[in-house]
Amino acid sequence: MCSLVSGGTDTRYGFTGNLYRALCVGGVHTFIDDRELHGGDEITQSLLKAIEESRIFIPVFSLNYASSSFCLDELVHVINCFKAKGCLVLPVFYDVEPSDVRY
Repeated sequence: MCSLVSGGTDTRYGFTGNLYRALCVGGVHTFIDDRELHGGDEITQSLLKAIEESRIFIPVFSLNYASSSFCLDELVHVINCFKAKGCLVLPVFYDVEPSDVRY
């Protein structure tokens, strides 16, 4: 697993989906959780495993990203992997300023 692309439902079928497809076409082995996310959903074991096996994480922070407990749980796991293994995290701020999602 090379990279994991993560974004909220507001970018899934736009920017995040296009980024995922572009990475795949470019030959980058990429994972995205392709099931529809619903409020209160928990991270699946397959997603946790994909995060742990990834070397690059690309969280796409959008207006609604922080309102999703699923996205925030996923981000916590990404941060833990970053701290433990020093993986590369390339955050993308889509229509938001970094200060908007800081907390």
